[in-house]
Amino acid sequence: MEKSFCTTREAADLLGVSVGTVQLWVESGLLRAWKTTGGHRRVLRESIDALLHHGARPSPKVAPPEPSQGSFRILVVEDDAALQRLYQANLRRWDMTPDVTVVDNAVSALMHIGHASPDLLISDLHMPGVDGFYMLRVLEKSPQVADTTIVVVTGLDAPDIARRGGVPEGVEIFPKPVPFAKLHALALTVQQRKITQNNARKEGDRGPYSDS
Repeated sequence: MEKSFCTTREAADLLGVSVGTVQLWVESGLLRAWKTTGGHRRVLRESIDALLHHGARPSPKVAPPEPSQGSFRILVVEDDAALQRLYQANLRRWDMTPDVTVVDNAVSALMHIGHASPDLLISDLHMPGVDGFYMLRVLEKSPQVADTTIVVVTGLDAPDIARRGGVPEGVEIFPKPVPFAKLHALALTVQQRKITQNNARKEGDRGPYSDS
């Protein structure tokens, strides 16, 4: 008989994410769990199944391929099939030749981020099931997106966004239709910042007494 609960490690294996990500999702309410008298979390299996039902395709048990070293990673969250194709056609032509992943729901996005954080996250807000507002609230607490630039592209107007709780500070909002020129300019800025940070880390690793 299948257990009605899982350990955080078992939940992480089922969802294809880290134990830390499972703990974060429990704290944010995305997964339901309780603590044993010994202080160990037990995650309800039905809440894991609900995530998998709404989640990534292919199955999250199959990890997506690792991006190439130094690549610029973009994750797009958009449920409209025509806009998904439009994003793919435009973004893959950009001069930084980004590694582009497009998913159609927020749960798939969270699973993807749990495996590999993007440099740029572009998301819609109004989506069926777990929407972009909830996803952004979960990510607001996540150290996995500390270096990720997040931008929203939405058909909702400012009063609608405010009524639904707004978006976290630092998340830029663009109205639809998708402003690809502005997104490209933002991506170039993010890429340059990434290059600068990587160079600074390399210099730090070499140390002040390394041979030049």
